[in-house]
Amino acid sequence: MLQTLASSSISALLDSRAEGHSLPAGLYIREDVFEAELEVFFRQHWICVGVECDVPEPGDATVVDIGKTSLIILRDDEGEIRVLHNVCRHRGSRLLNPGKTIISKLVCPYHTWTYELTGELSFAPHMGAGFDRECRSLKPVTFKSIGGLIYVCLSDNPPEDIDRLEQVMAERLAPYDIRNAKVAHEFDVIEQGNWKLTMENNRECYHCSANHPELCVSFVDLDFGFDPEALSPEDRSQAEEHFALYARRTEQWEADGYPSAAVEQLVDCATNFRTQRLIISGAGESQTHDATAASSKLLGHMTRKDLGDTHLWGHNSWNHFMGDHAVVAIVIPLSADKTLVRTKWLVHKDAVEGVDYHLQKLTDVWLATTDQDADLVARSHAGIEDPAYIPGPYSAFSETNLDKFATWYIDRMRAHGY
Repeated sequence: MLQTLASSSISALLDSRAEGHSLPAGLYIREDVFEAELEVFFRQHWICVGVECDVPEPGDATVVDIGKTSLIILRDDEGEIRVLHNVCRHRGSRLLNPGKTIISKLVCPYHTWTYELTGELSFAPHMGAGFDRECRSLKPVTFKSIGGLIYVCLSDNPPEDIDRLEQVMAERLAPYDIRNAKVAHEFDVIEQGNWKLTMENNRECYHCSANHPELCVSFVDLDFGFDPEALSPEDRSQAEEHFALYARRTEQWEADGYPSAAVEQLVDCATNFRTQRLIISGAGESQTHDATAASSKLLGHMTRKDLGDTHLWGHNSWNHFMGDHAVVAIVIPLSADKTLVRTKWLVHKDAVEGVDYHLQKLTDVWLATTDQDADLVARSHAGIEDPAYIPGPYSAFSETNLDKFATWYIDRMRAHGY
């Protein structure tokens, strides 16, 4: 009965959203909504949780927590990626603590039940001769490695339209060889705001010129929308030249064998994503303070620095793949008003810090941008908690993807009974 009332209450909030406007406050700040979202978007949908190079060698393991669910990502003795539930099959104890570790076997610290890196139970003391170990393996998690990005789905019925993401990105990511890259740096920040505000902030650059001076050295703000009526004749001419350049550059990139055109699956779908090869401004090589490459050893099989930024976003991640390095950001909700943003900088597996790249140049743009975004998200969340908040209209020029995200969000909540 209580669950039915909660669903009805959330449904009324969903009904109240005006088309083309931001969501009502309750969808950002209510704990019952947050719990429903964890179930819908972080258990029933595919989410990005890491990269294969998080666990580069057999025995490497890392733990990722999603709500009350704890996952072990590891590389087994045969070099294969495994994703297992971090729950002992005896009495449920956690096997590994959060973070990275190196193991030869998975040993429960409570009663020393021991599992192979495949998840098979190999040792269970004092359980008697009739005990059947074969039915007590660790529970595996459904996952896909797409170009080296690890996606999991915690549902028994994962959405099948992940296949389009896999088809599109396997080809686009192949030259970067993310599977065999190296995590040069990882940085966690806890934003004081709702996870949807984190994602909305990332899906528009309406705010970029006023808030991201470092990023705007390499980003072209015209790529993220503008009001043509507000442009001077000189600026309008510049915009026309830019998009003519985009058309030529995209055509040439694709002729050279690098898929580049925008591919979107943003509404009327379960698996939400967008990808496109973007022009890098200035020196045109990388997202650094001077737009030149941060690493002299290029990623994977890359031989060119002029192939722009292959961006990819999903509903809990965004990524930028450039000739010299990649930036992978993963979003994990912690509560209705707290969100973990985990950012990883990837370089060629053989790149040497201090020789092929310098960490400051590699990371400074996105460290600054992440800090600035955290402040913006906190400001947004605080304003939405204010009783004076009324959902406002999205810009028809710069925030169309936010409108699509809100529409998709409501459709998916509806599809799961709200």
